[in-house]
Amino acid sequence: MQYKFIPSIHHIDAQSWDSLFAQSNGYPFVQHAFLATLENTDCTNKASGWQPHHLTVTNSSGQLVAALVLFLKNHSYGEYVFDWSWADAYAQNGLDYYPKFVSAIPFTPATGPRFGFAETLSAEEKNNLAKAMADHLQAFSQEKNISGVHILFPSMEQFNLPLNTTNNVEEPLESQWQQRIGCQYQWFNQGYSSFEQFLESFSSRKRKNVKKERAKVSQQNITLTMRSADAVPLEEWETFYALYHHTYLKRSGRYGYLTKAFFLSLAKIFPTQVLLCQAWRDHEMIAAALYFRDNTTLYGRYWGAMEELDGLHFEACYYQGIEYAIANGLQRFDPGAQGEHKIQRGFVPVKTSSLHWLAHPGFQHGVAQFLQSETQHMQGFMKEARELLPFKEGIELPAEGCLLGIREEVKQKAFE
Repeated sequence: MQYKFIPSIHHIDAQSWDSLFAQSNGYPFVQHAFLATLENTDCTNKASGWQPHHLTVTNSSGQLVAALVLFLKNHSYGEYVFDWSWADAYAQNGLDYYPKFVSAIPFTPATGPRFGFAETLSAEEKNNLAKAMADHLQAFSQEKNISGVHILFPSMEQFNLPLNTTNNVEEPLESQWQQRIGCQYQWFNQGYSSFEQFLESFSSRKRKNVKKERAKVSQQNITLTMRSADAVPLEEWETFYALYHHTYLKRSGRYGYLTKAFFLSLAKIFPTQVLLCQAWRDHEMIAAALYFRDNTTLYGRYWGAMEELDGLHFEACYYQGIEYAIANGLQRFDPGAQGEHKIQRGFVPVKTSSLHWLAHPGFQHGVAQFLQSETQHMQGFMKEARELLPFKEGIELPAEGCLLGIREEVKQKAFE
């Protein structure tokens, strides 16, 4: 096998790359077109701090058999797995935390495949190859003084790397991957035929709260539309970018990660996999929320508005997404990272995962200690969060670990 790092997705033809991810249910964020558009519109390059450095593997016949989405990073922005304290600890000890390797979808905390494999490989061959790729990454990082490798929001069933899943600091840690647990709030379709049927699973008081919240939007003379990207005129994409830019600047004091050219390209690359929920008042587009979708899941991504209006954010970013998922038979709605306010609206706390390996043995051990404590805190937090769900007692929910690659259709009650 030959291992090679490529500095641009354009070094591989689209058909060869996409064939490695053919079993991903149409997951949009690893598709060649998406990664190429990020590059073409100056969202991922050396200047942005997201420098493409994808790892590819070819066999003796020169056939591409595996790849890992990979970037060389000189900061930690746009990752949604926060390691700023780790970088500070390096700096305090006179060491460089950057550059680092990050396998992730830029600015997109959506669990999905990071490794891609040829369909002709068996499950055992894929596991062995993933382990070999990880070993190659570790050896290369040590050789080139790269501080470590971080795999963010991966589909854990894809591979079988040596994981220190218990964060046991007594185990040999030199080549092991530390597993970090996070929490997101996601909606799951339990075979609902309508939004009203979904609300029937709520307790009476919580159901009334949602209805009142939705009513506030219509009372402000606001109507909403959900359209696929190819049905949105160019001038409305221009307006959306202005709304996104204004909101991002107001919230963070910084410009958004994504460029205007990126948003204007979406209708060309994903005419039906990208959706725009638009809020209208007096024929004026006053807010909008951007969605992606695949064969099973809806992903809420970006939001923009010129002013804050009561209930509008929740309507455009959550309730309209739920209605779309029900109408189109999607199994899951991932509205993005963070946001405990989603719990009361029927979004279930679920575990997410990231994998971390640091070249420095001392910091590898220190991270294991940190994660041992953090994991205990996260487990307690999630237990408390699930007790705040609005559902009637006895309603069955997906297991906490449903995004960690647990294949079994295991469910647990909301209140145990």
